[in-house]
Amino acid sequence: MILKRSSTPDSAMLHFICGSTGAGKTTYAAKLAKEIDAIIFGVDDWMAALYWQDAPRPLEGAWAMERVARCQNQIWITAKQVAARGIPCILEMGFGQARIRAQFGALAQEAGLAVNLHFLDVPADERWRRVEKRNAEKSGPLSFDVTREMFDFVETMWEPPSQAEMSAWNGLRIR
Repeated sequence: MILKRSSTPDSAMLHFICGSTGAGKTTYAAKLAKEIDAIIFGVDDWMAALYWQDAPRPLEGAWAMERVARCQNQIWITAKQVAARGIPCILEMGFGQARIRAQFGALAQEAGLAVNLHFLDVPADERWRRVEKRNAEKSGPLSFDVTREMFDFVETMWEPPSQAEMSAWNGLRIR
């Protein structure tokens, strides 16, 4: 596969996909990638390939979050290089906390890359219903079921983007 460079100013673009567990980030990222001919960098894919097989059972939040951070850092290094060559990149990393969005937004600015924040705004009860369905069907990028305990753990950390963030990062709310 040969990737073409684009000479348009919008080509050096990062798309941050933001939403909590079960919001539909992976599905949305795949659809967006087809529409804009972008490359997806999904943290769940990286976690599944690199760490899940070695995960403690039951899964420990601190263990997982340390490895998520490692994946996010490596995703950034790679996506920055790809986007700098004019290929749009989709970072499907949850972006569940304001500090993470600010960190990666600042990195993008330093690299001269524009950001679009796509906020998947889905109520928690609908997201949990989707997770239960995904668990039952054994579908999605995760090789294990997301338990209610895991879902609730992530919910304690979830911070929807503020209006200021939406403005700063060219936000698009998807319901």
